[in-house]
Amino acid sequence: MPRPFPPRRSCLYMPGTNSRALNKARTLDADVVIMDLEDAVAPDSKPLAREQVMAAVTQGGYGHREVWIRINALASPWGSDDLSMAIAAQPDGIVLPKVEEADDIQVVNEALRSANLHGSTQLWAMIESPSAVLNIQSIAQQGAMTRLAGLIFGGNDLAKALGIAVSADRLALQQSLSMIVLACRANALTAIDGVFNQINDAEGLEAECVQGKAFGFDGKTAIHPNQLAICNRCFSPSNEELAHAQQIVAAFNQPANANAGVIQVNGQMVERLHFEQAEQLLARQQALAER
Repeated sequence: MPRPFPPRRSCLYMPGTNSRALNKARTLDADVVIMDLEDAVAPDSKPLAREQVMAAVTQGGYGHREVWIRINALASPWGSDDLSMAIAAQPDGIVLPKVEEADDIQVVNEALRSANLHGSTQLWAMIESPSAVLNIQSIAQQGAMTRLAGLIFGGNDLAKALGIAVSADRLALQQSLSMIVLACRANALTAIDGVFNQINDAEGLEAECVQGKAFGFDGKTAIHPNQLAICNRCFSPSNEELAHAQQIVAAFNQPANANAGVIQVNGQMVERLHFEQAEQLLARQQALAER
């Protein structure tokens, strides 16, 4: 059975200045905890956030949750110090905001290489500007030669740059959403959808999660713990999807279908590519169950 991406259904931003939140994250049902030094932290609080994130990552105790650090852009006054701290902390991932082109990935990757940072720390690029969307393929291609593991959609910044108000169906952003997923799939990267801003609108969040999954995203970033359950449920395989996948795998595993390219399952024509998709889905569910 093929090896799936690790589950990243819910990726929760936690302000680096809030030590209580950083501690609470050890008990939350998030697949990823993103300790934020950027948008959630005021300029005069950047040094404090850096210290507290370093202490939290060093202390550990986050269990199955991946721990990422979102640094400030390297062009900002805080980016260089943030990157130095993140390299010293050795988290599971470093999130790079304001990525515009492939060179932005290469610069940070070289800093990690020069520091001899252990191989498991990955890079995650935020796609949140018109230039980033237009350069999406060259950025995603860095996954083959750097630590880049995936792309994260930054819808708020992109909408601001475009000068648009985002509707509930995100119509004006749908081309960008598709381009991000296409680039990720073409380069074996994970695709993470952007945040939903209305913390208490569970119905709206679910609709956006369903939409994101339909576009092909693997998970979603969140800004509040009460968003995690919906993200986890929507980006997990449904019982119907699992049952159908099991039927496809069982059918292709029958000796009579060992060399078949196309077979029938419940009256539906199914190709071998659907068999591979079914195996991926079951492998993902197995990874969730084992965790």
